[in-house]
Amino acid sequence: MLELRNVCKTFHAGTPDEKRALIDVSLQVADGDFISIIGANGAGKSTLFNAICGSFFVDSGSILLDGKNVTMTPEHQRARVIGRLFQDPMRGSAPDMSIEENLALAAGIGGWLSRVSASDRKAFRERLSLLGMGLEDRMRQPVGLLSGGQRQALTLLMATYQVPKILLLDEHTAALDPGTAEKVLALTRQIVSEHRITCLMITHNMQSALDLGNRTLMMDQGQIIYDVTGEERAGLTIGDLTEKFRQLSGKTLDNDRMLLRK
Repeated sequence: MLELRNVCKTFHAGTPDEKRALIDVSLQVADGDFISIIGANGAGKSTLFNAICGSFFVDSGSILLDGKNVTMTPEHQRARVIGRLFQDPMRGSAPDMSIEENLALAAGIGGWLSRVSASDRKAFRERLSLLGMGLEDRMRQPVGLLSGGQRQALTLLMATYQVPKILLLDEHTAALDPGTAEKVLALTRQIVSEHRITCLMITHNMQSALDLGNRTLMMDQGQIIYDVTGEERAGLTIGDLTEKFRQLSGKTLDNDRMLLRK
């Protein structure tokens, strides 16, 4: 479904600030996979997502989606089939537009002089009611007035309104309080399961990395150093993951956020 073959990316090559962000990364993602990705800051997790999205072109290697080589396909074209949420709830929606207008854009019916029909509005209300946040009664309200959790839940709804081939979640609950983060994670699980969306999720929460999805990747210094699934993954604990990191990287995982439980 998604395949990366020997992907490399270096920033500021040939300068004192040279950074090898992705080093010979190969990855095969099957249809319906829900993969959690962990690693310390600077491990290359978000850079991996940027490569998949086309935020930059990689230096070497190839990226295939459904067997088609998209390595040189521009980001705006990949965005038609790839949904993405960021850590910052302020990204992914237009703050000065209403909830209804944002959903219209997500549904592909927004634009200059476009009108939302009664049936569209009914569909928006039904989708919003799934969030359990009362937003279906506030559709004319500017998105910029929503709380961070409300906005992130709306952005998740927008990113999956037209079901994407791939959904990329870049620490999408990290900026939320624990209670709201739990609600957004539950909504994520529900939407991904209902629509059988192929999903990759970067998380700082190692317990979530083991609880959610069917596969976990560990990254360090621009490389995938551990890929676990099935019965082996089912038996892992946070302690096992930190020890595995030490064994494979030769370092201690010193990012305290990585040790947080749900």
